[in-house]
Amino acid sequence: MDLTQDTTDHRIGKAKKMMLWFGIASMVMMFAGITSAYVVSKNRPDWITDFQLPETLYWSTLVIVLSSITFILAKRAVLKENRTSATVLLLTTLALGITFVDLQFESFSEIIASGYYFTGSESTITTSFIYVVVLLHLAHLAAGLIVLSVVIYNHFKQRYKKGQMLGIELGATFWHFLDILWVYLFVFLYFFR
Repeated sequence: MDLTQDTTDHRIGKAKKMMLWFGIASMVMMFAGITSAYVVSKNRPDWITDFQLPETLYWSTLVIVLSSITFILAKRAVLKENRTSATVLLLTTLALGITFVDLQFESFSEIIASGYYFTGSESTITTSFIYVVVLLHLAHLAAGLIVLSVVIYNHFKQRYKKGQMLGIELGATFWHFLDILWVYLFVFLYFFR
């Protein structure tokens, strides 16, 4: 590869990383706004003060943290050119991501079974906020699952190796951001009920 191509690839890589960080910054601002509105709304007289988070939210938090760990290990396996381990770890990350989504919907069912509704005449401002926060995160996680699927596809096409890790690095950064975002949201919902 000549020096010109190397410089062009480096600039393209920097631009892609910068676009990802701009996207992450905008998501941070959106969730900061929503959680700020949640805090302000907590002073309303119709706010539910005895609401308990379902146990499945605790499990989903553990699952999403484990998925970040498997993604880290997958990236290391790619660097060590251990394709079998990388494949197993990437597929495990995908399975954990899908399990996280399933547990989130199970949490919605538990909340509804407890008599708290997210929308309609029986809903409350408290449950509507929780619904919005969790659904927005799930929408971003859907994007994360698509990104992860592209990473897995490119891994099967053998596009990642030492010196050519941009795609998996971008995918991992986004996935870890989603993980950190959920942990923040979970801790926020736990302490600001």
